Amino acid sequence: MADRVTVIGWDGTPLTDAARSALGAATLVAGAAHHLALPEVPPGAERIRLGSVDLAARRIAQHRGSAVVLADGDPGFFGVVRALRAPEHGLEVEVVPAVSSVATAFARAGMPWDDAQVVVAHSRDLRRAVNVCRAHTKVAVLTSPGAGPAELALLLGPVHRTFVICEALGTEREQVTVLTSDKAADHAWRDPNVVIVIGGSGIAPVGGSSAGAARGTLQSGGWIAGREPGYPGAVRGWALPGPAYGTALSESESPQLRALQLARVGPRLGDLVWDIGAGSGAAAIETAGFGAAVIAVDRDPDACERTATLARRFAVQLQVVQGVAPEVLEDLPEPDVVRIGGGGAPVVAACAARRPERIVTQAATRDEAEAVGAALEDGGYAVECVLLQSVELDTRGWTERERAVAFMLCGHRPHQ
Repeated sequence: MADRVTVIGWDGTPLTDAARSALGAATLVAGAAHHLALPEVPPGAERIRLGSVDLAARRIAQHRGSAVVLADGDPGFFGVVRALRAPEHGLEVEVVPAVSSVATAFARAGMPWDDAQVVVAHSRDLRRAVNVCRAHTKVAVLTSPGAGPAELALLLGPVHRTFVICEALGTEREQVTVLTSDKAADHAWRDPNVVIVIGGSGIAPVGGSSAGAARGTLQSGGWIAGREPGYPGAVRGWALPGPAYGTALSESESPQLRALQLARVGPRLGDLVWDIGAGSGAAAIETAGFGAAVIAVDRDPDACERTATLARRFAVQLQVVQGVAPEVLEDLPEPDVVRIGGGGAPVVAACAARRPERIVTQAATRDEAEAVGAALEDGGYAVECVLLQSVELDTRGWTERERAVAFMLCGHRPHQ
């Protein structure tokens, strides 16, 4: 194993004395091409082009001497330190940090970033990064080849955001571009880059020029990193009764049924959830409150407008689509989980064909529940069915105020 392994972060500024000292004594230097071209790299040192970190780590483990790994920004923040410290390599490293590329990008834009989500985009799981951009008003995306600004924009589709694209930060080729997401796919962007994605309800219009153009975000401060101020709204809790949403709820939207449905949906950051037959919008709002991206679908334009209004009130991001299922589902991006508020077996079958991890729905009668269960099984899902009965009581006289009865069904893939 190497006698000493030092990881040096580089943000384009002159190297610190500690970094110069470690680099000057190195007998092996690993890094990108622009790192290996630095004048401080000893001419006699072995040089490794840093493509696969695992391959470089194995070579460093076999080296006898002092090894240095150069990385852009802070190597401990979505950087090489995690890979180098993996147990299979057995490396003990010293780290000389630098300003992270995310912090630099927000500095160029003149924006705070304590309320931002930070994600890494790879071509194999780009959709999860896109779902975070759908669900949150401020996201920094560390891109990679094949998962850059153009690909982000294409997957966002009709969900419009403002992109602050920071290319080649800290180098002579540094460039910051501000444009709307629908125009990002028309350009060729240099790697590596950081994309700040902003927009949605609660964000003021973006104007101005250059890096300062993206300063239209909420100005109130928060208390925890990675959360928008005030998120997820002023009302505490979920599976709330109708008055919390300013509307009457149908029997199929009872708080008790919705609580179990949300528990089975299990919305997570990075998920895309379809809420078909959104109705009052309560389930869509609460699903979005857990940090998932949500597409709320309903055939009724009044229901769509009500859901959009509630989203603004509760400060959550979601996309509302008016149309009749299952036809309207054809052009929607692939879901992770689907909640179906209405439509019966035909809609369930159409959703099962898209292969989400779970499908959660309800039925008013046993015959309908059997038909839905059969559609789930035919689609390759294991089925859970529960008959729920809830009775709301008036505690002034302990009399029955309202009763709701429904079958709740959850289809999940057998391996889940």
